[in-house]
Amino acid sequence: MARPNKRTTLREVAEATGLSTAAVSYALRGQHVSKETEERVRRAAAELGYEADPIARALASGRTSMVGVLAGDLQDLWQQQLMAAIGRELLVGDRYALIVDAGGDPDRELALAKQLRDQRVDALLVSPVNPSAEDWAAIADALPVVAVGDSLNRARTAGQVIFDNRAGIDAVLEYLHRLGHRRVTVLTPTRPSTPDRPADVYVGEAADRLGLEAELVPCPQELSEATAVARGVLDGGRRTTAVFCFSDSLAYGVYAAAAEASLTVGRDVSVVGFDDHPVSRVLTPPLTTVDWGLAEIAAEAARLTVAAIEGKRVRRKRILCAPRMSERGSAVRA
Repeated sequence: MARPNKRTTLREVAEATGLSTAAVSYALRGQHVSKETEERVRRAAAELGYEADPIARALASGRTSMVGVLAGDLQDLWQQQLMAAIGRELLVGDRYALIVDAGGDPDRELALAKQLRDQRVDALLVSPVNPSAEDWAAIADALPVVAVGDSLNRARTAGQVIFDNRAGIDAVLEYLHRLGHRRVTVLTPTRPSTPDRPADVYVGEAADRLGLEAELVPCPQELSEATAVARGVLDGGRRTTAVFCFSDSLAYGVYAAAAEASLTVGRDVSVVGFDDHPVSRVLTPPLTTVDWGLAEIAAEAARLTVAAIEGKRVRRKRILCAPRMSERGSAVRA
């Protein structure tokens, strides 16, 4: 039986270059050596087929180059897109995203966060299902945590990229109010066990200010389940004139339910989303929604995470993302 190829060692690169193993290690990391030495070492390493042993590197540095990325619910198509973008941004800095899915379950979310902590990821980046959970404080004390979406108010985080949900909700409800809607159903992915999420609270405040009747209805992100919930909303005895969805994925369920009921979105019922996922632009009619600037969110989240891992000080640890309304054809006058 043929023996597997033997891994080239750091010592062999050192012997080939006439340097110490420490000098070779520094050169491969671009530290404490001249540019000429760095280039000579890298050239020799490439010729010998040297690859750094990730386990040995982690033991030596205390880092794994892995970042835990905990998604709130990957049934949400926009979250899929965001997590992929974050992974690409981290990869630019030679960090690797270990993406896991809480599935919208706050208990599962905390269990996964603790598991990632115990697996010694260098940092945790989370889009929280339950931002008010007390356990976040202990997790953030154990490793750098960066929050995306909602603040972890009980934890000392390394950074936060926060959606200005108050401004986004105000913009949507004011828009629907101007169109003459007075009864609005709001589909939220929030479970009854976590009723104090900021966006849900802001709906009540904005509705009271505008004189709207706004009903919050919990709704799963998965399309068939979202369609079933939307079916109940549209079939109700006091049918709503507008449905505001806290993700575009939920809005797709409203489109499906409306089609089943022979209702036309943008004529019989108005629908507004909250993500500006690319699919929303090709619907009939295209979905009116809110754009949060996904590329900027991913870049800022990765920047704060890498800075925390490297112990760098940053000027702003809290980034507030402003909403931008994209008015299309799915919302019309009541």
